[in-house]
Amino acid sequence: MPKVKAEKKSRQHQEVKSQGIMFNTGVGQHILKNPLVVNGIIEKAALRPTDVVLEVGPGTGNMTVKLLEKAKKVVACELDGRLVAELQKRVQCTPLQAKLQVLVGDVLKTDLPFFDICVANLPYQISSPFVFKLLLKINKSCIIREFAMRLVAKPGDKLYCRLSINTQLLARVDHLMKVGKNNFRPPPKVESSVVRIEPKNPPPPVNFQEWDGLVRIAFVRKNKTLSAAFKSTAVEQLLEKNYRIHCSVHNVVNRYYFIYMVKYLLLLFSLV
Repeated sequence: MPKVKAEKKSRQHQEVKSQGIMFNTGVGQHILKNPLVVNGIIEKAALRPTDVVLEVGPGTGNMTVKLLEKAKKVVACELDGRLVAELQKRVQCTPLQAKLQVLVGDVLKTDLPFFDICVANLPYQISSPFVFKLLLKINKSCIIREFAMRLVAKPGDKLYCRLSINTQLLARVDHLMKVGKNNFRPPPKVESSVVRIEPKNPPPPVNFQEWDGLVRIAFVRKNKTLSAAFKSTAVEQLLEKNYRIHCSVHNVVNRYYFIYMVKYLLLLFSLV
């Protein structure tokens, strides 16, 4: 009889199989496994016994358990029902169970309850929209891993972008530590960092939606000048439409002032 070739399995595959969970890296499931890194993040968060913590992406609960030991309550938001079951099993029949609330679903579509501090291990693809959602709601400090260098980038840096501007407008951002890819299971393809985002109090007196619209136009093509960006036909039509709506809402009679204002701005940008 011909010999049957044994199926080769990597050490990582065998480890994951032994635990009964196959992590879906397509949705950003990379579990932080290093207890030293977990303890470091907890320490930097400076939790108080009265804090309510929102944790996004708790996974199997490596950090959740530490948060429950320090905080008054932890609200964990997890998309994967398998990981929710593992998390609940981990605290079952312990004093920590009463302090844990689990929200199952997409954090971007979930109505978040009150919280003081957020700890998030985010997939890169939802990082920007989640931060914008968080900054308009959070009232203390935030620890987030990954995509950190875009948050702390300064004018002139290669990574400086719309996310950098808007985050630094609404909050103070500090880079706390680097986290190597081997601290996660399974390891991601990119290195990670931990940053703290502390919203400014009081917030700046600007209409964030209007400001973000302006920044979006300016950064739609990073290699374009501001003059070229605002001379686009689509942008001119959008600005004119928005200005006419503004005039109607506020009973402004001289609507054609907009045309002269746009021409003045284009001339100004061309001189910069």
